[in-house]
Amino acid sequence: MGTPIGNLGDISPRALHALENCDFIAAEDTRVTVKLLNHFGIKKPLISYYEHNKRSSGEVITARLLNGENCVLVTDAGMPAISDPGENIVDKCHELGITVTCVPGPSAVVTALAISGMPSGRFAFEGFLSVNKKSRREHLLEIKDEKRTMIFYEAPHKLSAMLADMYEALGDRRIAIVRELTKLHEEVIRTTLSQAAARYSSEGGEIPRGEFVIIIEGAAGNDSEEDYTPEQAAEMARSLIAGGMPPSEAAKQAAKATGLKKGDIYRLLVNGEDKE
Repeated sequence: MGTPIGNLGDISPRALHALENCDFIAAEDTRVTVKLLNHFGIKKPLISYYEHNKRSSGEVITARLLNGENCVLVTDAGMPAISDPGENIVDKCHELGITVTCVPGPSAVVTALAISGMPSGRFAFEGFLSVNKKSRREHLLEIKDEKRTMIFYEAPHKLSAMLADMYEALGDRRIAIVRELTKLHEEVIRTTLSQAAARYSSEGGEIPRGEFVIIIEGAAGNDSEEDYTPEQAAEMARSLIAGGMPPSEAAKQAAKATGLKKGDIYRLLVNGEDKE
């Protein structure tokens, strides 16, 4: 069952009904879930289910389900089983013939993509990158030619290393950094990988706070000239200028992303400003 990713007002009536009518709740962190339940005046037995106890706790949960009880599976925030150990118990329930239903709710993946303004016709969710530097770089090299928009999760203390490795492996691309979704300090930072890596550099860069969703544009294909019109490239450059990038550099980055000529894009920028 999906739970709010920040704003408790996002919980659905169906989700509240499920919590009120289940026999017990399997929670990623029972302390977090208790706060949610207390806010809505719900009291239910809780069992801990997370990455490091998923096997032993999963056996207890499935045994109770086979005995006729009803369980609601929740994470700390968002949809369980998405980049989450919940996928294991869902799979096990299917194997055992236990009926599984889903109460949909908030998801940081699609919420961040929608608010970012990045291309959303096709996208790939890549989850969390490995904390191991070698594994992280191998992952990035595997997807460097991916043409779809890519979405990642990242914790604040690992953001600097992630962006630096992304820039090294993928080159400079448009990126949206979305933080604190649905919360008081919600923010969308549209920039480029080079600027993001510099902004959050471990050496004197900005100290990040909050939970992050990173959205990065896919690789430009060999037929990119047919995919983008000069006007679309100019609009891409204008979005970079709005983020603080100089016009010449914005035209250069848009040219890299689209395969069009920097001079043509720059002329459209200048002519557009003249017309205004």
